[in-house]
Amino acid sequence: MIFADHAATTPVRREAVEAMWPFLTGAFGNPSSRHGLGEEAARALAWARDEVAAVVGCRPGDVVFTSGGTEADNLAVKGLALANPRGRHVVVSPVEHEAVIAAADALRRLHGFEVDEVEVDATGMVTTAALERVIRPDTALVSVQLANNEVGTVNPVAELAAAAHAAGAVMHTDAVQAAGWLPVSIGALGVDALSLAGHKVGAPKGTGALVVRGRLPLEPVLHGGGQERGRRSGTENVAGAVAFATALRLAEADRADAAARVAALTERFRARVASTVPTATPTGHPDRRLPGTVSYVFPGTAGEAVLLELERRDVVVSSGSACAAGSDEPSHVLTAMGFDPDLARTAVRFSFGAAATEADVDGAAAALADAVSAVRDIVR
Repeated sequence: MIFADHAATTPVRREAVEAMWPFLTGAFGNPSSRHGLGEEAARALAWARDEVAAVVGCRPGDVVFTSGGTEADNLAVKGLALANPRGRHVVVSPVEHEAVIAAADALRRLHGFEVDEVEVDATGMVTTAALERVIRPDTALVSVQLANNEVGTVNPVAELAAAAHAAGAVMHTDAVQAAGWLPVSIGALGVDALSLAGHKVGAPKGTGALVVRGRLPLEPVLHGGGQERGRRSGTENVAGAVAFATALRLAEADRADAAARVAALTERFRARVASTVPTATPTGHPDRRLPGTVSYVFPGTAGEAVLLELERRDVVVSSGSACAAGSDEPSHVLTAMGFDPDLARTAVRFSFGAAATEADVDGAAAALADAVSAVRDIVR
């Protein structure tokens, strides 16, 4: 099997499993408990916080462990907006992950916020000029992703953060897809908050973090025991935090080499697809993109049919966000980029991981050519 769906999830690293195992078995204490087992768990949680902080370039106390990227995005969008007295206006991009879009909509429905979507260009990128057109004096929060999960386009987040701050707004970025491929330094990006998910970097599903700069006010979404300095109540998932921190640290250590190698492999894949499937139309930015992600639309086919034909050939891919799998609606990312809804329904995304080989990309390209040909024969 060729697994080319790493944007949906990644295999768990052996080191992450080994690191978490003691905290699933003998060292199972609650980190809030005042006894030996609890203190051992508390030390492990502090270690995990230190490790994440070292990768992101923040203070350990800025790290809030969550159940994953969706919770981190919800806590960021709702928590930062509700805690900001500046106003009741939020700006998001129309190509954000559903977690950001739905969280902003909840602010509108439940709390009376106004929500504006900043326009993206044909590559799915947000420009500073476009952002400046929608920011208002009462904008409390701007949320724009670092890298898109469907087409791989990378946004100029540092420039966007500067524009948001110049207008007095708080800036959040969803860096879930970027971690392990791009630098996620909160200082270099200039953002106030940044979301991460463990299962994109080789940790188990159900792990992640929101990094919130300094003492920035944050209204909790979960209330209860006041864990995570009152920002996220609930007994901490110590084993998950340790696994997440381990995987994130290893992904960061390998990042530069892995990104360069996988980017070259992806270019090899794109060249083969261009020569064998000339009707395949790539989506996203041609240059500012994640190293391993490439997405196509295929005029005259159906995306789901191509997916099935690829799987018959032992190549696993997706049509876009795994969170929207099974929906009959066209990709909101592609329609925001200007694609016709019917054409958007033909999308197929390949996302190669750090362990990809030449045999993987060559096999995937050959299978794609056969799959598209098979679908077109059926359509005819």
